[in-house]
Amino acid sequence: MSDLLSKRRAAAAAGVLVLLALPFYADGFWLQSGLFAMAAVLGAIGLGLLTGTAGQLSLGHSFFLAVGAYGYVWLSGGSGGSGSGRLGGLGLPPVLAFVLAVALAGGAGGLFSPIAGRLRGMYLGVATIALVFLGQHVMVNSRSVTGGFNGRAVEPMALFGFSFSDSSPRGLAVLGVPFGGVERLWYFGLALVAIGLYTARNLHRGRQGRALAALRDSGTAAAVMGVPVARYRCAAFVVSCLYAGAAGALTALVFKRVVPDHFGLALSIDYLAMIVIGGLGSVGGAAAAAVLVSLLPQVLTVYADRLPLIAPAGTDGFGATPGEAARYLYGAAIVLILTLAPGGLAGLVRRGRPPAAPTAAPAAPIPVPVSRTATHPSHGKEPTP
Repeated sequence: MSDLLSKRRAAAAAGVLVLLALPFYADGFWLQSGLFAMAAVLGAIGLGLLTGTAGQLSLGHSFFLAVGAYGYVWLSGGSGGSGSGRLGGLGLPPVLAFVLAVALAGGAGGLFSPIAGRLRGMYLGVATIALVFLGQHVMVNSRSVTGGFNGRAVEPMALFGFSFSDSSPRGLAVLGVPFGGVERLWYFGLALVAIGLYTARNLHRGRQGRALAALRDSGTAAAVMGVPVARYRCAAFVVSCLYAGAAGALTALVFKRVVPDHFGLALSIDYLAMIVIGGLGSVGGAAAAAVLVSLLPQVLTVYADRLPLIAPAGTDGFGATPGEAARYLYGAAIVLILTLAPGGLAGLVRRGRPPAAPTAAPAAPIPVPVSRTATHPSHGKEPTP
C-alpha cells in the first residue's frame, strides 16, 4: 500500500510540473483551451458535489456560471474600464470583483436554496431549467449591465498592479519566452483549480461529506441519524453555485467577451455529461471528465481534415462539424458508462488498482475444556453426582 501511495504522489508531482512548464512550450491556442478546461473543472466539481455527493439533480448550472461571468464584468467594468463603453459598472479592482462575483453566484444560489431544500430528483431538475430560460431573458434585455445580445467586453485581471493583459505596457519574458496575457492567466487558473480541488476533497472526507452521502442514499435515514436534511441540501446548493461562479468568472477572463448564447441549456447538459462520465461522487473523476469534454471539440477542430466523417468548420464537406461530433461522442460515452461502468472513469481506475495485501487473520481462540465439577454459573453450587 505504501508503494502504491508513493507512486500516486510521484505521478501527481510529475503532472504538476508538466502543467507549470506548459506555458514555455505550448502555443496560445492550446493554452487558451487549457484555461477553458480549468474553468470546466471548477464547474464540474461544484455540480459533482451537488448531484454526485448530495444527490440533487440540477440542470441550471449554466445560469450560475452566467451570474459569475456577468457579475465580474459588471463589478470590474464601468468608470475607467477598458471595455466599459457606455455600459454601467462599479469599476472595482479586478481581484475584488472576482471574489465578489463568486459571492454573488453563491448569493443567487442562496435565494434559490429554499426550493432546492424542498425538492429533489426530477422535480428539482425541472425547476432549475426555469433558471436557464429566465437568465437568457435577463441577459438579452438588461443591456446596461450585460450588453444585450452582442455581449460585453471583459476587464482583464490585475493583481497588485500586475496586469494579465496582452496590451500591458510592462513586457515580461521568462527564460527568453514572452509571457502575454494567456500565459499569465494560466497560473491564475491553476491556483483556482488547486484551491477548488483541495476544498472539495476536504469536504468529501469530512463530517459534512459523510452527511451529504447519507442524504443522497436516503433522506429519511439521514434525518433519523440527526442530519438536518433541508439545511444540508441548501448548503450543498450554495457551495455548488460558488464553484459555478468561479468557473463563470474565469471563463469570462479567457473569452475576453461574454455573450448570452454561451450560457444556454446546452452548457448545463455538458456539465451533466462531465460528472456522469467522470463518476458521480468523485472529485478527481469529475475533473478528468471536464478536461476531456472541454478539450475534445478543440482537438476535433484542429484535426478535422485528417479524421473521417468530420467536416472542418466553415466548409460544406460531408460529415458532422467538430462540435456536433463531440456531442455524439459524449452521448456514446454516457451510454457506455451507464451500461458497462456505472462508476465512470473513477470506477474504472479503482477497478484497475491491484488488490490490497491481505492482513493476517487473528488467531482463533483456543477452546478451554469445561470440567464436570465446574461451578454452575446460575447459582454457584456444584452439581450433584
